[in-house]
Amino acid sequence: MLVNPRIAAYLGRALSHEMNAVQMYLTQAKLCELWGMQERAEQLRRDAGEELDHAGRLISRMLTLGLLPNGTQLNPARPGRDPHEMLELDWHLEAEAVRLYDEAVRYCERNRDPETAQLFMELMKDEQEHLACLDRLLASSQHQSGRS
Repeated sequence: MLVNPRIAAYLGRALSHEMNAVQMYLTQAKLCELWGMQERAEQLRRDAGEELDHAGRLISRMLTLGLLPNGTQLNPARPGRDPHEMLELDWHLEAEAVRLYDEAVRYCERNRDPETAQLFMELMKDEQEHLACLDRLLASSQHQSGRS
């Protein structure tokens, strides 16, 4: 099967992004444990699991297209120096995913690959939900720091 090289590149970028998110969320979970924030650590581990599921879905699509998964562009984890900065960094990570997936959906649709477009659409929806959750957590964090 001949795969559009740009679609293959979107899949590779998405896989790298998801693996970066797994690394970041697991790093943050460990930091939260050290800070005695067990509930937040558990949430971050769940977030890492969701991102790992996304990576698995991308790998499945790549294999279906005859591509070998290659998510090798891992950036160093930037966990943040405090809980509020963690939330801000997570927000930027998720916003980057939404932008990437939105661009990929549009490209896949224009190039008649509805299956890959659908995958990117589903991943984008998950990331938008995560962004909305982070928005609420950031608002709460700002409110709490404003009272201190």
